[in-house]
Amino acid sequence: MNWATGCPDWEKRIVDQDSIMPLSPIFQDQADEALDVFCNLRMVDADGSPLMGDTCRPWVLELVGVLFGSYDAEARRRLITNYFLMVSKKNGKSTIAAGIMLTALILNARPSGEFIILAPTKEAADNAYKPIRDMIKADDDLEARFHEQEHLRTITDRLSQATLKVVAADSATVTGKKAIGVFIDELHEFGKQAKSANMLTEATGGLASRPEGFVFYCTTQSASPPAGVFKAKLDYARGVRDGRIIDKRFLPIIYEFPRRMIEQGLHKDLANAYVTNPNWGVSVDQQVIEQKYQEAQEAGEEAIRDFLAKHMNVEIGLALLSNRWPGAEFWEAQVRKCITLDYILERSEVVTIGVDGGGLDDLLGLAVLGRDRESRQWLAWCRAWAHPSVLERRKDIAANLNDYARSDDLVLVKHIGDDVDEVADIVDQVDASGLLHQVGLDPAGIGAILEAITARGVSQEKVVGVSQGWRLGGAIKTTERKLAEGGLIHADQPLMNWCCGNARVEPKGNSILITKQASGSAKIDPLMALFCAVSIMATNPKVEGTLSDHIMKHGLRTL
Repeated sequence: MNWATGCPDWEKRIVDQDSIMPLSPIFQDQADEALDVFCNLRMVDADGSPLMGDTCRPWVLELVGVLFGSYDAEARRRLITNYFLMVSKKNGKSTIAAGIMLTALILNARPSGEFIILAPTKEAADNAYKPIRDMIKADDDLEARFHEQEHLRTITDRLSQATLKVVAADSATVTGKKAIGVFIDELHEFGKQAKSANMLTEATGGLASRPEGFVFYCTTQSASPPAGVFKAKLDYARGVRDGRIIDKRFLPIIYEFPRRMIEQGLHKDLANAYVTNPNWGVSVDQQVIEQKYQEAQEAGEEAIRDFLAKHMNVEIGLALLSNRWPGAEFWEAQVRKCITLDYILERSEVVTIGVDGGGLDDLLGLAVLGRDRESRQWLAWCRAWAHPSVLERRKDIAANLNDYARSDDLVLVKHIGDDVDEVADIVDQVDASGLLHQVGLDPAGIGAILEAITARGVSQEKVVGVSQGWRLGGAIKTTERKLAEGGLIHADQPLMNWCCGNARVEPKGNSILITKQASGSAKIDPLMALFCAVSIMATNPKVEGTLSDHIMKHGLRTL
């Protein structure tokens, strides 16, 4: 028996409106039995309360068929245990959740079995429970069989005492559960919660002793850059779909635009909305969506991004706030995947460094900025450090910080002081290349960093204080212009996307101000470090010696 859950040709299929389901039911008899139950449930919130089988599009029925058709009745084991569905808003996720979980409860053979729908909020939990309640009330046989406790959002099977419970996200509500089936609703909301990974582990832990069990992750795209458990699960699902990861027990169904369409801007054309809206023209009303898009266009870039995330499933790489730093709009366009610290040292004729932050509940940010000896473009690479205690003090951003630690943009040090030592090591590396002009620091936090840098033999004359506050306005505007005109390119670092999205601008006299206070609890330290490096590079530092001198002295290779 062989099957595959990857769909490497999904881009062609999704544009051609072909099915992106990579397989048929493994056990057709089991699929047929489940579809018979599912299709005879009533969709009460639709006109005329039609049967699910009469109103659901084929993509929904395919998903139901494969989910229940993966159960091996002889071995009493489900062969595909994890399901991931990402689809745009208003494509019937709540109805799908209700139908699948009620079908699972009806077909359940385990006495006192437990089924859970886990929602991120109380309101979402209420919305998930109501379709189940209505499906039962619309059928006399189901109403006789099931006992509804609306105040507890619980359905109990009078025959087997099995239960289906809808719960709002709270680790206490799922601890110790031995659920057969778990439906995780709006996974992107869990990505914002610091302890969501532990909570989902608790909720799905029962599958270890329930071989017939399954976990169904369902979500729209997030209106902010994906983070935490959502980002991890989405990256894994894409890996399985694309064939990079072979996992026959994980089935991803992802309605999103191919990258080429995003790059060409085709995702902004509502003529292509069908790509991420398989219910386009059914539960997704074209005229309503057109009106919402028009309203978003009038409201500005932030509203457009929110619309595209929710209704077009477009991943947001950089959150743009209404009082955002103008340079953030050009940041993503200037990414160059080739840029690393070594690349900058190979290509540059002169390098400046900026350092900022370093408090116990802050990040310590560093930016290395080189001037390309051929193109004269500025090349930037950044890194940040933090003590793990920041994860406790700033729980609201802990999921983001863990993501950036996994991508090596952020280093979580074990001991206070290790961060300063690693910054000094990088400064020493750049100085040893013969390219370092100066290191710019916030004068308020210069002590320990200056000591560590000079301890490595770097001349103290190369370490300077960079005035902060409104005096940094010139460097901020210079960075904006360099990004907009293409004169500043930088490494592909999600941490910096996040920092740029966090940066908020305040006018200050004839200047502008970007501060930690203005940006709230979200971090901007590596971006502030970049401004420090820019403030020095903007003085047009001269190259000491000739390029051949550098090559002879330091062994740099030419490109």
